[in-house]
Amino acid sequence: MARQQMQKCKECGAHSLSTSCPKCGGNAQAAAPMKWSPEDKRAHLRRKIEGVEESGWSKTLPTLASGEEE
Repeated sequence: MARQQMQKCKECGAHSLSTSCPKCGGNAQAAAPMKWSPEDKRAHLRRKIEGVEESGWSKTLPTLASGEEE
């Protein structure tokens, strides 16, 4: 199960608690972004675990294929 339970189908837009759509069988993704707070007391730990502050981290991020930008 995903970290956020409410999922929305990419194909038909139906909501469910599963990562696969019960209506069309398509893939579902989180319906809304995870909540974030500027007062997050554990943000520094998450950045350390994910290696955000290391050099070269930004090169590991996925990029959009040409023509995908809106």
